[in-house]
Order: sequence, then structure tokens, then C-alpha cells
Amino acid sequence: MATARWEPFRDILSLQDRMSRMFEDAITGPRRGAEQEELAPGQWAPPVDIFETSDQIVIRAEVPGIEQNALGVEVKDDRLILEGQRKFEEVAGRNYHRVERAYGGFRRAFTLPTMVRQDQVRAVLKNGVLEITLPKEERSKPKQVQVEIR
Repeated sequence: MATARWEPFRDILSLQDRMSRMFEDAITGPRRGAEQEELAPGQWAPPVDIFETSDQIVIRAEVPGIEQNALGVEVKDDRLILEGQRKFEEVAGRNYHRVERAYGGFRRAFTLPTMVRQDQVRAVLKNGVLEITLPKEERSKPKQVQVEIR
């Protein structure tokens, strides 16, 4: 039987990091462009970056270890819904001492800041990062008007 070395300082630092994130989320509230989901113990959600250019909205989500067929992207009205499943593959004969990576299903919903062309949404999975590109509707793009001064 393999022995596991207990490292109390690493465990304390991990706990301190989790507590800091919890208090930070409680103080700052939801992040811009996203609805803050309440996660039950044991649930997880991939971290995302959301940014906007003049022509599109881009969402990048970290989803390492998730197969393409286990991911779902849906655009409904002004919301994007991202779903997925990471399965724990227990191998017989292994004696696990620690399992820290998150497993199971997740579902995140984001309110989009403008209307998008739903028929042109693209999603690409590369190196564990899912990049979703949402082209903006023509009417929601900013227009520049020349003002004549007399």
C-alpha cells in the first residue's frame, strides 16, 4: 500500500484561497455580462472570459478533459447557455489518495449585451479551450454619423 504524505501548509493555503474567493465573490457580486450562478457543494463551472469587438462577442471557456460531444452551446433570445459533462474514469487497481479535479455536469447561462446572428454562431474546441464566436446583428452595431456644423 502506498503512503500519502500529509502536507498541512498546502492544505491551509488551499483553504485560504477558497475562502478568499468566496468573500471576493460575495463583495463584488456578479461579473459584467454574466449571471452569477449558485453552485451546490461538489458542483463546478468552467471559468470564462467574455469580450466584445465592433462585430462580435467572444466567449472563451476552460474545459480541459471534456470531449467535444459532451459540450452543448445554445443561443436563445439574448442568452447563451453552455453545458457540459466531465466524467470521472476510475481505473481498477488504483488506490486514489486525493481527487481534486472537478467532475460531473455543469450549466452556465450568460445574458448577451446585444442581439446576435444565431444562424452564424461558431464554437471551436482547441487545447481545452472552447471559443464561441457570436456575430452581432447589423442593427446592434454602433453607427457613426457625420455631424455638419454651420
